[in-house]
Amino acid sequence: MARERIVVAMSGGVDSSTAAGVLCEAGYDVVGVTLKLYDASGTAASIGGRCCSPRDIEDARATAAQLGFAHYVLDEVEAFNESVIDDFVSEYSAGRTPNPCVKCNEKIKFGPLVAFANAVGASRLATGHYARLAEGPSGPRLLRAVDEDKDQSYFLFGVRPELFRKVMFPLGDLRKEQTRDVARRLGLPNCDKPDSQQLCFIPDGDHKAFITKRGGGGRAGAVLNEKGETLAQHEGTHHFTVGQRKGLPGVDGVKRFVVRIDPATGTVYTGPRDQLGRREVGVESMRWWGPVPTAPVRAAVQIRHHSKPRAAVVHPEGPDAALVVFDDPQEGVAPGQAAVVYGDEVVLGGGWIAAAPPPRPEPVAVRPEA
Repeated sequence: MARERIVVAMSGGVDSSTAAGVLCEAGYDVVGVTLKLYDASGTAASIGGRCCSPRDIEDARATAAQLGFAHYVLDEVEAFNESVIDDFVSEYSAGRTPNPCVKCNEKIKFGPLVAFANAVGASRLATGHYARLAEGPSGPRLLRAVDEDKDQSYFLFGVRPELFRKVMFPLGDLRKEQTRDVARRLGLPNCDKPDSQQLCFIPDGDHKAFITKRGGGGRAGAVLNEKGETLAQHEGTHHFTVGQRKGLPGVDGVKRFVVRIDPATGTVYTGPRDQLGRREVGVESMRWWGPVPTAPVRAAVQIRHHSKPRAAVVHPEGPDAALVVFDDPQEGVAPGQAAVVYGDEVVLGGGWIAAAPPPRPEPVAVRPEA
């Protein structure tokens, strides 16, 4: 009887390699595939430790060879450049703070990978993401991973739910240290490889220089304090993000943070930390995992990868927008970042933080009957 075939998306890191190893041990017919998303030849990324680099492709290939299954590379460089890198540059140029990893999962990774799995006769696609899937009444449900510190459901909310019908996350019930223990037991060549810390297409972490080199960059302008006084001039709004403290001009010993960016004028508004808090957050391009709610939803909302979901009420504003009202003010609410809505451990939906919250509806005056 033929074994069930599973395609494993392999980034070259320890997580996806361990997912492949676990499936091999379980008796599946594993096929490995790596997406080439960025041409890092001749850059620091080619030396290693960065997702999608030539070194990472070789690490994935070495793992496949050791575990004894075939490995393929799919070239998605052009699509990645158009849908992720160009978007990243244009968002920063518009005074927003993009999240390219979310966009990559939404627009690039899962579609081609599931199509490849279908083409080679695999029943499912497995990845090394820390997340879980469960069957709901109307299709798959996306859940947070057991390891809260490594949970990646935040990055996955934008993937079309129907694609998850053919996806599995073998590491969703493991903690990171358990994953490394399994990798060592299996003798995987990358068992102690450090996790990537930078964007795959900006290995040195200097996104300002990258944006400038790509012909982007926000408007130059003034840095103002909370009184509207000019503190300094700057060379472009892409040098700043809401919540930022590092790199601001030091005046009168007050610690200042970026509280707002006006891309039209190039003005960067700063203030003390207590000006960062926002209770109301507008969300655009909202996508619900299920029917659009017709009434406010009590939930928890996460607005940054490294932040925790916080208690809020989500008010639907039509099919693709929402107003999030947090119980407590949240710092660092940056337009362009993802806002993901959770009901307990389940992803209910998500969208992108807008520059300003939509106006709250005015109460309708009811005239007494004559």
